Amino acid sequence: MTPATISILFLIFAVIMFIWEKVPLSVTSMMVCLGLLLTGVLDEKTAFIGFINKNVILFVAMFVVGGALFETGMANKIGGLVTRFAKTERQLIVAIMVIVGLMSGVLSNTGTAAVLIPVVIGIAAKSNFARSRLLMPLVFAAALGGNLSLIGAPGNLIGQSALESMGMQFSFFEFAKIGLPMLICGIIYFTFFGYKLLPQHKSSDESDIKVETANTHNAVPAWKQNLSLAVLVITILAMIFEKSVGLPLYLSGSIAALILILSGVINEKQAMRSIDLKTIFLFGGTLSLAAALDKSGAGVLIANGVIDSLGKNASPYILTFAVFMLACVLTNVMSNTATTALLVPIAVSIAANLGADPRAVVMATVIGGSCAYASPIGMPANTMVMTAGGYRFTDYLKAGTPLIFVSLIVCMILLPILYPFFPNS
Repeated sequence: MTPATISILFLIFAVIMFIWEKVPLSVTSMMVCLGLLLTGVLDEKTAFIGFINKNVILFVAMFVVGGALFETGMANKIGGLVTRFAKTERQLIVAIMVIVGLMSGVLSNTGTAAVLIPVVIGIAAKSNFARSRLLMPLVFAAALGGNLSLIGAPGNLIGQSALESMGMQFSFFEFAKIGLPMLICGIIYFTFFGYKLLPQHKSSDESDIKVETANTHNAVPAWKQNLSLAVLVITILAMIFEKSVGLPLYLSGSIAALILILSGVINEKQAMRSIDLKTIFLFGGTLSLAAALDKSGAGVLIANGVIDSLGKNASPYILTFAVFMLACVLTNVMSNTATTALLVPIAVSIAANLGADPRAVVMATVIGGSCAYASPIGMPANTMVMTAGGYRFTDYLKAGTPLIFVSLIVCMILLPILYPFFPNS
């Protein structure tokens, strides 16, 4: 069999195992990683490079920063402030989605989720609402908010780079023309309907955190609580002004984690306990599958097969729909960044063959690639909350699939108006 065929078979295997869930997702992820290595589709370096991916480093660092907020009780204090104004579960969901969505527009969506996940878990503990009801809206809002500016998500810059090679470009807030209506509609969806689909799980350590909150946080010195919050705020600012500061997200997070450990706010044992290895293995392993789909050409085969099936005379509206949906599907089985990197060149080729405005297909591809709502592996933030929320693969399918259709409706209305295929016709 060719490497492309093997990669597609492993993709099918992974999807089936993720939905079946009789084997832990992290174990399935490692089975795929090792299988791709043993079959020769990937070499050792490529198969395991996901475990030293900068997002994995960011995960580890922010797990420690989040752990400091818990160990000192500061997350619980912050939760008390928020719950003072948002009394009901739906009000909390709306408040979280608005804050996270807007922050993701000026900060990486992954970075936003990373710094706010521990805060939201603290809110859940303080309000007595299940964290599984709050964490999923958080990561979905991070994905939606990433479409507000060029720096909100890596895929946005991939699309920009493709346009710049043709002497064109998007403005800084160009994506907000589609992204802001998507965010607003996503919040409305969860306010009136989506909240009903959120899972009601109690994670394994949820009761433990409440016990710790009641019994130990009062004994923590105030300076530790204040320093844990100060480090979080400074980290957020460093991530917002990433280019000015000159430090990438993962490095800002790593420095913050070291400061907290060296200052004694959190000790080594507490720091290690805060790191979720299930998330690391799941994310690192699935990146090998994304690499295999890319390097073997399997991703291109899938994309070209879909486009070719539409025929040479397909209308621009149908092509926009196909490109968007193809990106939506692939982004939920690959990483969103890998999906966008794979499909943008194909989308540009489609536009060139048709003599169409490349901005139309690039925008459809990038926005579609951000709709990683229906699986825990499409976006790093989805993976980060899986253990904390006690989520199963099917929970993402149930709550995220309708949100994809909400995004699809918004895009199919606005894309042809704002970015017609043939603007001069």
